[in-house]
Amino acid sequence: MSYRYPRTDDFHGGTVRQRTGTYQLVKWWSDTVEYTRTAGQVRHDPDEDYRLLVPVAGELVFRQDGQELRLVPDTGCLLTFTAPFEMLQDASAQAFIMSIPAQEVHRRLNRSSPLAASLDLTCGLGRVVGTILTGLHAERDTLTGGQFDAVSDRLVELLCMLAAGDDRPTAPGHLTEVATVVRRYIREHAADPEMNCATMAQALGWSRRQVQLALQHAGTTPRELIREERLRLVRDRLRAPAYRHMTITELAHASGFSSPSALSTAFRQRFGVCPREMRHAGRQSVDDARRS
Repeated sequence: MSYRYPRTDDFHGGTVRQRTGTYQLVKWWSDTVEYTRTAGQVRHDPDEDYRLLVPVAGELVFRQDGQELRLVPDTGCLLTFTAPFEMLQDASAQAFIMSIPAQEVHRRLNRSSPLAASLDLTCGLGRVVGTILTGLHAERDTLTGGQFDAVSDRLVELLCMLAAGDDRPTAPGHLTEVATVVRRYIREHAADPEMNCATMAQALGWSRRQVQLALQHAGTTPRELIREERLRLVRDRLRAPAYRHMTITELAHASGFSSPSALSTAFRQRFGVCPREMRHAGRQSVDDARRS
């Protein structure tokens, strides 16, 4: 028997949910023990979408491109239908199958090659993915179409993170989003003297490599961006009347710098004057404005 997904007449007792045409979710079991997709079917019945296959009972064996995967509960696999495959099952096998548009995977992973590796859903991010998938199916009748798609979007994002390894996906569009979040975080925490790439990545839930890659894509580095935001913070405080009572040393420590000399050197390189000169110029401008 050929495996034609996701037509309900191919499933014995399966249930299909499709909300907006973007995602489909199946709780599947069948009396048929073998499904195949031949090279001829790939040519004549093209199907670019991916399937997330997660057994909930029994065992499934998936063979494609000379590779074989044995899937049991608490494991999963992201499958492609753009190449022939064979799938075997035992009599007790049941599984969730989620249909995911190819572009939703490609734009997050920045690749279009099949992903045939088994996914561990017993711990960490894998366990989160499995929990969301199970909950999405359990609550399918209570969710609106928009809610169903929103949860599915988040699930696919986490799934791609899991498939890519420890790092977040590295698609250019996603790197831009990461860089924006990193910039915002640095701006809000510039005064923290303990902030560095490692602590920032940990706070945001990303790896150091992903933060570095995102900022490299934006033309900077974590160290340069942290220094720039701290210098901007000092400049603004030097100009603000509310901070006139603070000495340069106090401003340095309150703005994340290790010492007033470190601040003075970096400040002169960036703005062409030392902090004291900028403070004096600011006061002079205020006095001149008052006299005019």
